[in-house]
Amino acid sequence: MADQRTTIQVQDHVLIITMTRHNKRNAIDSEMTQALDVALNRLEDEPDLWVAIITGGPDMFCAGTDMAATSGTPTERGGIYGVVGRTRTKPLIAAVEGVAFGGGFEVVMACDMVVAATNARFGLPEVKRGLVATSGAMFRASRVLPLNVAKQVMLTGAELSPADGYRLGLVNELCEPGRALAAALKLAALMTDNAPIAVQQSLQAIDGLASASDAQGWELTAKARKVNMASDDSKEGVAAFFEKRPPTWTGR
Repeated sequence: MADQRTTIQVQDHVLIITMTRHNKRNAIDSEMTQALDVALNRLEDEPDLWVAIITGGPDMFCAGTDMAATSGTPTERGGIYGVVGRTRTKPLIAAVEGVAFGGGFEVVMACDMVVAATNARFGLPEVKRGLVATSGAMFRASRVLPLNVAKQVMLTGAELSPADGYRLGLVNELCEPGRALAAALKLAALMTDNAPIAVQQSLQAIDGLASASDAQGWELTAKARKVNMASDDSKEGVAAFFEKRPPTWTGR
C-alpha cells in the first residue's frame, strides 16, 4: 500500500514504514503527518502486527518539519507528526541513514530502539534558527542521552555523531551505510520470536515509568515555545533561514 508520502510493507509480523518525500529530505508536512498517523494506527489496531520499523530509505531519515508548509495539525492518536505524542503498546524501531535533524531526531527519540548507519547525522538545530524544539526533545533528550550531553546538543545545535550516539546509549546498533533497515529487521525478528503479549506488556510497563512526567514535559515545551515565538529573534531566525543568510540576533 502506498500514498504520496510513505510506503508500507508487512514482513513476518513487522510493519515497515518508509518516508518517501526524498526531494524534501523527508521533511514532514501535513500529508506526511497524516500518512504516518494512519500507518501507526494500523500497527496498534491489527493483532498480527507486532513490531514496526520507521525509516527514510537508504539516503536519509528526516529533516524535521517542513518550515514552509508546516507539519499540519497534530493527530488525535499520534500528536505531532502522528508519532511523537502517541501512546504505543507495540515496539517501534528507527532505522536511520543520513540526516535526522530537528523533528526528525525527535521522531527517533520517540521510538523504542534505534539502528543507525555510520553515515547518520543527528541534530537539533532549532536554536540556530531562533526556535526551540517542540516535538518532545525538551524532555526526551535527557532520557536517551546523559543530561549534560542533551544540553550540549540542544543549546549549541551541534550534531551528535552516530558513533557517539552508540557509545552514549542512544543507538542500539551501528551498521554500515545502506544496512540500517536490514539491521532493524534482524532486531525486530528477535522480538517477533517472543510472545507478543509478553513483549507488549513489558514495553508498556517500562514506558509507563519513563513517561510519568510527559504531561509536565509538554507543558514546559508549550511555555518555551510561547515565550520564544513572541521574540524578535524567532522571526529573524526564520527569515534568515528562508533568505539563506546568517541571522543577526538581538536577544529580544
